[in-house]
Amino acid sequence: MDREAPSTTLRFAHRVSPGSFQFESHFYPKVLNAPLHPLVAHFMNLSNARIIARYCHLHPAVIPPVLERLLSYRPNYFHWAGCDLMNVTTVTGRRQMVVIETNSCPSGQKSMPLVKETDEQGGYRTLMERTFKPLSGNKRLPDGGLAVIYDKNVMENTGYAAAMADACDEPVWIAEFYQNDPDPPARFDDGVLHVRDEAGQWHPIRAAHRYVTQKPWNRIPPLTRTVLSNPVLACLAGGRNKLVAAKAYDLYNADIASLGLSIRTPATIRDVLKVEIPLWLKSMGGHGVVKVPYSNAGQGVYTITNPQELDAFMAIDVPYEQFIVQSLIGNANWSSRGVGGQLYHVGTIPNSKREIYVADLRMTISPGEGGIRPVAIYARRTPRPLTDELEPSADSWAMLGTNLSTKLPDGRFTTDPSRLLPMDGRSFNLLGLGLDDLIEGFIQTALAVIAIDKLAGSLVTQKGKFRRKLYSSLNTDQVLLREIME
Repeated sequence: MDREAPSTTLRFAHRVSPGSFQFESHFYPKVLNAPLHPLVAHFMNLSNARIIARYCHLHPAVIPPVLERLLSYRPNYFHWAGCDLMNVTTVTGRRQMVVIETNSCPSGQKSMPLVKETDEQGGYRTLMERTFKPLSGNKRLPDGGLAVIYDKNVMENTGYAAAMADACDEPVWIAEFYQNDPDPPARFDDGVLHVRDEAGQWHPIRAAHRYVTQKPWNRIPPLTRTVLSNPVLACLAGGRNKLVAAKAYDLYNADIASLGLSIRTPATIRDVLKVEIPLWLKSMGGHGVVKVPYSNAGQGVYTITNPQELDAFMAIDVPYEQFIVQSLIGNANWSSRGVGGQLYHVGTIPNSKREIYVADLRMTISPGEGGIRPVAIYARRTPRPLTDELEPSADSWAMLGTNLSTKLPDGRFTTDPSRLLPMDGRSFNLLGLGLDDLIEGFIQTALAVIAIDKLAGSLVTQKGKFRRKLYSSLNTDQVLLREIME
């Protein structure tokens, strides 16, 4: 189980030595001996030059040198990311990949079969070699060691620490950093991360891999002297803020519209007060998705398809002031209506009972030598199949919610791996995806990450300080603003 709430036991950082990576400890059991689907393996091994040639062939308005320049982009803040994508179709049968959200601390490595069977560290080592190691070698960083800090997903973070130790050829500290811990084993002093060992001694850190997901801004400053992958600034600019992400997409779409490119998302209404939500849902035909912009792991997302679901949401005490409302992607008979038209889930290949399930696709990427590249891919399906007709009392989330994480009453997270669809032969075939769909998902993910990184850059002064006043104008939720650590 992944935990969020700490126990009362005093915590301390542990050291992970080079040579300690254990293959069986860092992948789901169903992935350990699963061969990667040949088509996915082919995609993962395609050069960006071939991806660009194929994409531009299918999208003649996009000029190859332009797309080459975009995929050569080196993020300044958003070094590692994942997009949740949905394979959808329109009423005229036009299929497309749509960005549902972008995540600044994406899971994925434990769910991804090995691209090369001889490389047992898989994407863990790839991310450390291509992206983290160049960051950690900057001579302007403060003196100190390397670390991984996290608040969930023990399986992957211990894997990252072991892969980091091998890639950088030095011991790595790993420390839990929970938001409710009264005395955590990690802290920031003048922008430098320190971790506490078992003897109570604090050690400075020059570079760290961050997998702190629950309100990371309330204990990590937006910008730090210790280099982080990723800094909290990336979260605030859209990596963990769906409201600001929507603005980042709109701003970047305005820049690239003339290039024949765009980030595709469901129709999104931003900066919505809770009292306004019923009005916006009514304008969408009574069907929509309400999101708490700052939640993750499937928390704070509500699909609304009937008065009972709306009443249940309105009765929830949410501490934040602002929300976003998006058009609901459902079945052809009950998706949201709007000026942008209706989108419907393509879903999985029907099973023996002719049932079709909604499934998403998580694409994780990182920059490095050769440009932005995919690192890991996996999919997830919903607990219940999609129905043609929507019953008045239907549980729409069971048909539309794909996230595997569930928060337990004690604050811990548990995962339902039975709905995981890794990229092996059997699971990938269920998705009904082709090579062009994977390429489309990769391009959409890259564009979303660039958009958020560019907005993050605008939130930094020439002296390297966080532009809090500008951020306050982009996101006026006073509850969130009070949470952000200076």
